[in-house]
Amino acid sequence: MSYSPGRSFALGAYLTGSATNGDAWRAPGEDVDADISFERYRSYVDLLEQGRFDSIFLYDNMLPIPDPSAIADTPVLARWDTFTLLSALAVTSRHIGLIGTASTTFNEPYNVARRVATLDRLSNGRAGWNVVTATGGGENFNLPRHVDHQERYERAHEFVDVVTGLWKSVQPDAILRDKESGRWLDPAKVHPLNHKGHFYSVAGPLNAPPPVQSRPVLAQAGASGAGKELAARIGEVIYTAEYDPAAGRDYRADVLDRARRYGRTEAHLRILPGLAPFVGRTEDEARGKFETYLSCLNAGEVLRSFSAYASLGIDLSQWPDGQPIRLKDVEETNSHKSRQSLIVDWIRREAPTTKDVLRTFTKGGHRILVGTPQSIVDDMEGWYRTGASDGFNIMFTSAPDGIRDFVTLVVPELQKRGLLRREYAGRTLRENLGLPRL
Repeated sequence: MSYSPGRSFALGAYLTGSATNGDAWRAPGEDVDADISFERYRSYVDLLEQGRFDSIFLYDNMLPIPDPSAIADTPVLARWDTFTLLSALAVTSRHIGLIGTASTTFNEPYNVARRVATLDRLSNGRAGWNVVTATGGGENFNLPRHVDHQERYERAHEFVDVVTGLWKSVQPDAILRDKESGRWLDPAKVHPLNHKGHFYSVAGPLNAPPPVQSRPVLAQAGASGAGKELAARIGEVIYTAEYDPAAGRDYRADVLDRARRYGRTEAHLRILPGLAPFVGRTEDEARGKFETYLSCLNAGEVLRSFSAYASLGIDLSQWPDGQPIRLKDVEETNSHKSRQSLIVDWIRREAPTTKDVLRTFTKGGHRILVGTPQSIVDDMEGWYRTGASDGFNIMFTSAPDGIRDFVTLVVPELQKRGLLRREYAGRTLRENLGLPRL
């Protein structure tokens, strides 16, 4: 499946909300205080707007940490509250979309609807919600264990329906503010939701200014069967972790086929694989940056985290150096099902060593790419032109240097080839992504 002409190439940036953006936090020049310095994030977003990025995606989780010694060498604590940080960025930026993560398992629909609608108003139409069912953390929300995968997705469908219904409960012109007549609002344009479903009962209407966009953009990252079904039904920006363009084409075709059953087409979706680039003006410079990154990694911590994230059933930090990794039967996880499958399939096919793992993937299982601006864009363009993606979500392995390298070196090459705009297309995130107004 080739990419339809006239469609925009989408470019997102992944940020974590923590002290540093990369695994190699000990690298020279790496910021390590972004968890307490808003100015760090403000400067990152300034750079990204110069590079005409569509959006930033702020990841979040609520995982318990029963053994603090397990995180002594990795910057997991502390982390900004997602929508508080995005609200501050809303008033210090002008163009970039602001996509925040909020779980459908650990929140109520009314709270999320109000939070995202408020962000959309603060940013003048640049808000997005990354819909997650949560990969763990029930212990922090009065739950004895993590909610079952199937139930989480059943809840998520109804949760999103309630949120989008609340966003429509007050029409944009309902508030009159007419001092002369004494009329504050037109009651005919306010619509209580009165939702009563299997999981939620919500009266409405929403007590927040109506979103500037017809609807804030919905993002989603699930790639299990249930995750792809949710993405096909509600997702507009879809984050994936594919590392092979053939697999990317299969994934995109599968999601689009499912989407058609909901009356949706490729015009409604932007599928963005994660990509962690190391770019240099020459191959030697790029390789030098990558080797510096590797030398500053705590390899044991990264391999432990990688093993846990993919639920491999073994700790790769204990695997003998230079020995091919062999997996026995891997028990299916209740959290990252799709990421687990992708990584397990790769290990069984490639029989890699632990060094191969570190050179191929980030700790979160995203693809690493090392090269010049031309070779990096060759790769990105190949995925895009052959229908393996609609753009990319850039997983910066360092900040600010990694962000600056991409903006100053890769962006001009993307623009030269006509992939990336030179100016923003509109004022809202939906307009800049070329998504239809709903």
